[in-house]
Amino acid sequence: MADSDQPRLRGRGFWRKTWAMLVKEFIQLKRDRVSFAMIIMIPLVQLMLFGYAINTTPRNLPTAVLLQEHSDLARSILAALQNTKYFKVSELPSSAAELDHLLASGKVLFAIEIPANFERAVRRGDKPAMLVAADATDPVASGSALSALGQVMQTALQHDRAIPVTTTLPFEIRTHARYNPAAVTQLNIVPGLVGTILTMTMLIFTALSVTREIERGTMESLLSMPITPVEIMLGKIIPYIMVGFVQASMIIGIGVLLFGVPILGSLGVLAALSTLFIATNLSIGYTFSTIAQNQLQAMQMSMMFFLPNILLSGFMFPFAGMPQWAQYVGEALPLTHYLRIVRSIMLKGSSVSDLHYDAMMLFVLMLVAMMIAITRFRRTLD
Repeated sequence: MADSDQPRLRGRGFWRKTWAMLVKEFIQLKRDRVSFAMIIMIPLVQLMLFGYAINTTPRNLPTAVLLQEHSDLARSILAALQNTKYFKVSELPSSAAELDHLLASGKVLFAIEIPANFERAVRRGDKPAMLVAADATDPVASGSALSALGQVMQTALQHDRAIPVTTTLPFEIRTHARYNPAAVTQLNIVPGLVGTILTMTMLIFTALSVTREIERGTMESLLSMPITPVEIMLGKIIPYIMVGFVQASMIIGIGVLLFGVPILGSLGVLAALSTLFIATNLSIGYTFSTIAQNQLQAMQMSMMFFLPNILLSGFMFPFAGMPQWAQYVGEALPLTHYLRIVRSIMLKGSSVSDLHYDAMMLFVLMLVAMMIAITRFRRTLD
């Protein structure tokens, strides 16, 4: 063989071995169905969420209207609110105390009160005040709707011929941005970061727990012991509950000291519900570890779950402005409920009675995740 042929043969060998490695990787990817599904699902989920669910100009925000009188003008205002794209009148309370409770509990984002003798004062030219209280814990959700309120009232007056329509309203709209009157962004972001950081770290901690044991070869000795799946699960989760509690305390402490975020509610209630949220995420992460075949799959599942938590929980975009189907998905995510809890306790001073729904949902999600994990736990390495 001539010396001139050797480089050509080495080149053929290089490409032949490269092609063999390429084919081998595709075969391995084909066998790893979870990773292949993630390759397809992650861009699809991102496209669907950003394309349909994310709305930086929220619409149909839940609103409560207290009618202290049932006049023609009051009914015209109510009809105009119901027909606008910004407000969705979901509650008609019968007292001011009930109106305040709806706003404090987070069931509505706007509380509008039309006082008694309102129409009579308008007709006499006294320029009475219509009271509008907005939940400003999320300034993005309330800002655009409040700015459109004047145009909505002009629309209401067009249906009342007895009141002349001018460029200025014959009554005053007295707005009050509650819980964050200065619209400080940190007051909204910092409490949300508590739940976001805990979700990411707690999921990863326990998602790798079982798969790490299998890959290191220590699962055989663990399974040979007289221990039940429930005992294994609790033994792996409880230490990280303590770690998560330390993380939450550190984030909240920094938020209070550096960013001036208040804690108006009970620290005990905040600690108890934060512990419940941590346990819920740990249970979900542990469930992933019982389904995944290796640590890579466990990480992929965690990220796949973390993405909708960030986008559909109300952390980055107003929850109330999302489409109905996106809100249904968001209600099944732990971060959605914890964001309501931590913001309500820190900024509103809410009590357990105001947060019973979100606390119950966290408890239910934790139980469901634990039951799946116990059912899926492999007693053998087969």
